Amino acid sequence: MSRSIVRQSKFRHVFGQAVKADQNYDDIRVSKVTWDSSFCAVNPKFLAVIVESSGGGAFLVLPLSKVGRVDKNYPLVIGHSGPVLDIDWCPHNDNILASCSEDTTAMVWQIPDHTPSRPISEPIVVLEGHSKRVGIIKWHPTARNILLTAGSDNLIIIWNVGTGEPLMTMDDHPDLIYNISWNYNGSLFCTTCKDRRLRVCDPRKNEVVAERLCPHEGIRPMRAIFTKEGNIFTTGFTKMSQRELGLWDPTNFEEPIALLELDTSNGVLLPFYDPDTNIVYLSGKGDSSIRYFEITEEPPYVHYISTFSSKEPQRGMGFMPKRGVDVSKCEIARLYKLHERKCEPIMMTVPRKSDLFQDDLYPDTAGPEPALEPEEWMHGRDADPILVSMRDGYVPPKTRELKVAKKNVLDTRPATRRSMSAVDGSSLPEQIWRNVALHHLLTSGSSAMNGCHQSPNS
Repeated sequence: MSRSIVRQSKFRHVFGQAVKADQNYDDIRVSKVTWDSSFCAVNPKFLAVIVESSGGGAFLVLPLSKVGRVDKNYPLVIGHSGPVLDIDWCPHNDNILASCSEDTTAMVWQIPDHTPSRPISEPIVVLEGHSKRVGIIKWHPTARNILLTAGSDNLIIIWNVGTGEPLMTMDDHPDLIYNISWNYNGSLFCTTCKDRRLRVCDPRKNEVVAERLCPHEGIRPMRAIFTKEGNIFTTGFTKMSQRELGLWDPTNFEEPIALLELDTSNGVLLPFYDPDTNIVYLSGKGDSSIRYFEITEEPPYVHYISTFSSKEPQRGMGFMPKRGVDVSKCEIARLYKLHERKCEPIMMTVPRKSDLFQDDLYPDTAGPEPALEPEEWMHGRDADPILVSMRDGYVPPKTRELKVAKKNVLDTRPATRRSMSAVDGSSLPEQIWRNVALHHLLTSGSSAMNGCHQSPNS
């Protein structure tokens, strides 16, 4: 009898544990903007947090090792003229971060490994194409330099950051877009919108390939993410304002695979998904807990595992990519919880007695190398992420600079700057001499003409 009740899963006993107080990041003034973003982004090198700032928008970028109290004069990343609403680390380069803002622009930044001596104010590229605030920014999971932005003008723009040019624009949404999630290989993305529809979009065909009206009957904001198998996991509200989870098959949107009521609360549940373990972590703004569920192929499909609870509510949350966790401690996920004045890492661990590498907990995971070039993806190619082994832990690759070839921007610059840069040192004196001679010829000719015009009057 007990065998039929107890579900077999190696993740059934996952437990969350906050790090010790001296491992927190203290004295961070987290942004108070009323936007349902996570306000935090993390990768194996850096922690980035959107912070309060006067006169524009700013965010703080710290090396993961720089725990403890953050100096109030620590250099920020500044450049936006309005509050920053969302940030996202590039999955293929740990030193590249994208941000978007109320000032209608998105910017891409190169973050140095060393601590900068002054604020970083020069982005690599500024992406201008939206007419209203830009609230969502997402890197493509497998193609190099492909970035998606969505704004309050209801437009979705996909950019090639390497050239600074928009590749395509989608205007299928009649109202505010709440969130966007790429699927595992980046061939599709799903969106939730204020018009209460869940859509699946094919960006290269520039069309909506599937949609569902009211996956959750409540009118409050929804969230949706793709699972590795291609299903869509959603969070929303019932008519009675109870929070609800759903699992959907986008090829058959009529009935949900699973629908599960949670509790009554106002906070929108932000889902963070780990494709290697099929576990989704739910954190609501204003909640003081993180619930986590395992998604399986057997009924009831969405299995509740446990809840990590603490005393203080969270302002936002960051989710570490799998290659950044500590395999020696059987850590399968790490979340970075934002309080009002600090950031607290929370480790999700599977209890194991052995300190050897646990193959079953760590299948090969997505590495930092892109599987496709932008041109390949645009021409219809798809590829899963290039996987790396976790056996020896994660070794960060050497810093690579993002080089931007701004074709359109160069054409609008003054030609003199381009010609001077093209002139080499040996020909420079001759070039200057020619310019002087030409100037002298023109001025002497004009004075001679003036003399001719004046002679009759004299």
